[in-house]
Amino acid sequence: MKTLDKVVYAALFLICSIGLYYGLTDKDFFDTSYAQEDGLVEYGTALMLFIISLICLYRLVTISKGKSITWKIGTLLFAILFLFGAGEEVSWGQRILGVESSEFFIENNAQGETNLHNMVVGETKVNKLIFSQLLMVVMVMYLIVSPILYRKKEWFKKLVNMFAVPMVKWHHTIAFLIATALVVSNPAGRTWEVYELVFGAIFILIFLAPLNNSIFKKLP
Repeated sequence: MKTLDKVVYAALFLICSIGLYYGLTDKDFFDTSYAQEDGLVEYGTALMLFIISLICLYRLVTISKGKSITWKIGTLLFAILFLFGAGEEVSWGQRILGVESSEFFIENNAQGETNLHNMVVGETKVNKLIFSQLLMVVMVMYLIVSPILYRKKEWFKKLVNMFAVPMVKWHHTIAFLIATALVVSNPAGRTWEVYELVFGAIFILIFLAPLNNSIFKKLP
């Protein structure tokens, strides 16, 4: 584990622990100040997701020569995915720029914002169905199941490397599990905002130094 990993984990543990303290003692302060809408936690998450997108784009520009088409496609898709996540987190800069939502989003978005994760289809919130339940399943598969398969199944290892999927190390998984325990223990309404911040920070570490870091080296 590198020094950067240790520093980030210490900072995240402190953030989650302070959040848990306020969640247990003063939920109003947690929701309206500590993890408030348009606060440091939310913008911090967006910034981290944007940085991950930049890491992917940087790799496409600097080390993609000689790489397979699947490697390039995978890296590009990750760049787009995390850029989308960053934009959604801040409603594509709507509140920053003071832009009003269109009539469509006012009528179909739970918060009247210009984003997809707060959309409501019928009686179902997209955020709850896709960005919470489905994302949690994907995280479990990626952080717990995939590292085991990567180490034991050659076909899975080849597939992951072929599409440039950064593979997690066990300390990434352990950090997520500890953060999850702290977040789940927090009864405050906006506790998942802190979880998203944890997600962004640990994923930066994963993308910077994955288990399969060799596939992100420049070819001679």
